Amino acid sequence: MQRYKVAVCQMIIHQEKEKNLVRAREMIARAAKQGARLVVLPEMFNCPYVARLFPQYAESYPEGPSLQMLSRAAREEGVYLVGGSLPERDGDQVYNTSFIFAPDGRLLGKHRKMHLFDVELASGLTVKESSTLGAGNQVTVIPSELGDLGVAICYDIRFPELMRLMVLKGARVVVIPAAFNMTTGPAHWELIFRMRAIDNQAYFIGASPARDPMAPYVVYGHSLVVDPWGNVVSMAREGEEIIYAEIDLDLIERIRSELPLLRHRRTDVYALELLAP
Repeated sequence: MQRYKVAVCQMIIHQEKEKNLVRAREMIARAAKQGARLVVLPEMFNCPYVARLFPQYAESYPEGPSLQMLSRAAREEGVYLVGGSLPERDGDQVYNTSFIFAPDGRLLGKHRKMHLFDVELASGLTVKESSTLGAGNQVTVIPSELGDLGVAICYDIRFPELMRLMVLKGARVVVIPAAFNMTTGPAHWELIFRMRAIDNQAYFIGASPARDPMAPYVVYGHSLVVDPWGNVVSMAREGEEIIYAEIDLDLIERIRSELPLLRHRRTDVYALELLAP
């Protein structure tokens, strides 16, 4: 499939998990009715973005209610679904994990956030994800009839090596559920997605929650889709909405043919090596 529609669901996140699941399910259905073949939810779509709360909302695959909803929604709507991310419990550890489902409801794969957001910004915002989360160690590329999908989460996009490794593994569309804040968002959100798209000549999709000024962590919003030439082809505002864009895989091949950055890498001089299994 060389062309298809993607939908990004920018939703308000509430404290009540069930309320978030109902809203996410409604938005997935609305996106499917508009012809989306790929639907994307935001980072931590089932709970507030507060590190100390993540263990309370954590679920294990496959019995967690959020995970069951995602699988059922993908099957009932017949879409590929990148389920944003949610707190995943695996034994004694909790991860920030994105689960990806096929149109028949099968789990295609998952990505555990590799780079944890531990920062103290000059604005006064302090976040320490490592206080409750463990870090993943896998470069995630999901084969599908829509083409290979790279998946990473929020802070991961700031590490260009990871983005390049996904593209070298075949990703032509990279999906990033993310929750940039009101310091990093205005400064870097659009810029970094356009930079990564240009450098890797791939589509980059950023899926943010909607902005809630009363939340303990206020997100920037502005979910977006950037094409491999660096054009922003669709962008949300700060509130709750669904944005749509057409993915054209032929455009990727045309741009890579005309400006062959990946072929022009000097691998005789430098190399990017994957060390983890």
